[in-house]
Amino acid sequence: MYHRIVVLTGAGISAESGLRTFRDQNGLWENHHIEDVATPEGYARDPELVERFYNERWHQLQDPSVKPNAAHEALARLEQEFTGDFLLVTQNVDDLHERGGSRKLLHMHGELSKGRCPRSGQIFRLHEPFGNDNCCTCCIPAQRLRPHIVWFGEIPIGMDRIHDALEECDLFIAIGTSGTVYPAAGFVEIANHHGAMSVEVNLAAKERHSLFHLHYEGKASEILPGLVDKILAGSLFANSP
Repeated sequence: MYHRIVVLTGAGISAESGLRTFRDQNGLWENHHIEDVATPEGYARDPELVERFYNERWHQLQDPSVKPNAAHEALARLEQEFTGDFLLVTQNVDDLHERGGSRKLLHMHGELSKGRCPRSGQIFRLHEPFGNDNCCTCCIPAQRLRPHIVWFGEIPIGMDRIHDALEECDLFIAIGTSGTVYPAAGFVEIANHHGAMSVEVNLAAKERHSLFHLHYEGKASEILPGLVDKILAGSLFANSP
C-alpha cells in the first residue's frame, strides 16, 4: 500500500470536458503569439488584448456543457478514500477539479476564475470579466486586477510545496500532460530519484525513453476509475498492462 501520493494533471484531462487547450501545433495561443497574451511584457503593452483573451476563456468556463468528467471524479474519490497524504497538482487553470470534488489541490499555473492585485498580490474571485471596473479592494486607489495566471517568465505557484511532496511521495501519477515543459517535466525525475513508483496516463503512446515505470495509453476518463480502484486495493502493479 502507498502512504503518500502526488498527482499531476495537464490539459488532456480538461480537453475531455470540452475545454480548448490554449496552445495549438504552431505554438500559437488561440491565434495569438505567446508574447502578446502570456507574458508580463505583453500585458504591460496591451492590457485590453490580454483581458479579452482571458475573458473569452473565463466565459467558456461558464458554459453549462463544460463540466467535470469521470477522470476528475475518480481523482476526487482517490483523495477522499486514500488514508495517506495526497496532493493534486494541476497545470490547468480551470476549476473542473474543484467542481469534481477535489480539495487537496494546487494550481501551479494560476486560475482563470481569479484576479490578482498587481500591487499587493492579494487574490480575488472573479464575479465579472476583467476590465476597468474590475478592481481590488485592498488598495487606495483601487488597482485594476490582472489575471491570476502564471505567465512565461514568472515562477509557478507553490514550487516549494510541490518539491517537498515529490521528495516524500511513494507514488507519482501524471495524467494528460505532454511532459515536455519544465518545471513539471522534471517532476517524474524527482519522484523516481527519491524512490517513488511512477505512472503515466496519456493519449499518446509511451515514449521510448520514458522515465515512468507504468504507462496507460488512452482517455483519462476511461482509465482513471479503474486505476483508482487498483490503487485503493493495493494492486496497481500486480497486473500491469
